[in-house]
Amino acid sequence: MTGNDVRELRTRRQLSQAELASAMGVSRQTVNSIEVGRYTPSLPLAIALARFFETTVEEMFHVKEQ
Repeated sequence: MTGNDVRELRTRRQLSQAELASAMGVSRQTVNSIEVGRYTPSLPLAIALARFFETTVEEMFHVKEQ
């Protein structure tokens, strides 16, 4: 895994990248870049993704307290 669970959460719901992108108001390329770790989403997008998948930003992006 590349530091986030977006792909796993998306595929569990049987959504395509295009479908998730449409739900989030971003491009399919943005979803792909987030999934492979080339792009870090903005805080509002990260929160929207977490709400969509009924999880937390911390869990989805493996944020650990220091």
